[in-house]
Amino acid sequence: MKPNLNSSQVSAFRLTRQHLANQNRADVTTVCQDVCGIQAQVMSAAQLALWARVPGIERADVDAALWKDRALVKTYAMRGTLHLLAADDFPVYISAMKASRTRQSLAIMARYGVTEKNAFEARDAVVEGLRCGPMPRRELSKQVLSQIKVGKKARFWFERASWSVFRQAIVEGLVCHGPNQGQESTMLRVDQWLPKQRRVSEDVAQRILLRRYLSAYGPATVRDFGKWAGFSVPEARAIGELLRDELMEVDVEGSAALILRRDYSQLRDCALGAPTLRLLPNFDACLLAHVETDHLIDAAYYKRVYRNQGWISPVVLLNGRVIGVWSHARRGKLWAVEIEPFERLGKSVQAKIEEEAASLGRFLGSRCEVRFAPGNS
Repeated sequence: MKPNLNSSQVSAFRLTRQHLANQNRADVTTVCQDVCGIQAQVMSAAQLALWARVPGIERADVDAALWKDRALVKTYAMRGTLHLLAADDFPVYISAMKASRTRQSLAIMARYGVTEKNAFEARDAVVEGLRCGPMPRRELSKQVLSQIKVGKKARFWFERASWSVFRQAIVEGLVCHGPNQGQESTMLRVDQWLPKQRRVSEDVAQRILLRRYLSAYGPATVRDFGKWAGFSVPEARAIGELLRDELMEVDVEGSAALILRRDYSQLRDCALGAPTLRLLPNFDACLLAHVETDHLIDAAYYKRVYRNQGWISPVVLLNGRVIGVWSHARRGKLWAVEIEPFERLGKSVQAKIEEEAASLGRFLGSRCEVRFAPGNS
């Protein structure tokens, strides 16, 4: 018989593991490790995701971790999207995903007339082009396309598709994002940027990845893990088999899911000591970890958060449930914070939002003025 867990235990566990339920200061690198990376398609959102988890953080701390200390790496990871990863974990993510992502990439490119030879020639040209240091993406792309011979259809795809010229070099962990030059993003060689990378075999890396995922987002299903990482269901299932002896199946209010066996006692005893409210940004990791989102949001409000073309709204999270969306915009010397609750908010919840907004203002460098739109009845 599967052990039973309730939604309160699960929410408390996830919030704690994702650094959303406690105010014990952890550095940005530790947070990135524990939540399996911070999505960074929008860099300002990545900064806010770390602000929500690291009390007293400043924006300069994120830049320092990336470009001065090199403790973080900015690269394409889960689901082929930009993430901030802990530099020490970089070889784990690359090794865990390289074979799968190479198969996916080559299949996509083949549909646009790009051969395997084209893909690997582009990879080699990218690495050679960065021999002398970081280079703006646009300039590097033009240089690479002047050196390799591809058909008209393939060239069109290389010129238009996102990160296409760099795709194979990124997948293999040979290059990553570098510091901006003005308004332009750059690419650089990993072997020139990070210390020598340790070798991690694919199966060891995949076990580590699933272990890390369940540690932060469990209970979860194999399907959840596959969608989160970008693996096919058969690939995710095979990785689950690699870790079978460490897994336990539990029942969460009628639904079966997996946890790490070592986490069961903490899950069973987990509870929030006080109401926990956070303002989370677009694309927060908390919102991307599971296929089903019933544990996060009522179905009636789903499209307010998970919008068209993969856009995910900033949310107000209370005890692990989304109770509204929010936005912020510069208004003269102030930041105007607009709260759109899904239901009418009590005074205690409004007070917690005001407290969060005050912290946000300190992070952004100007006071935040909060406005509450009328809640739904």
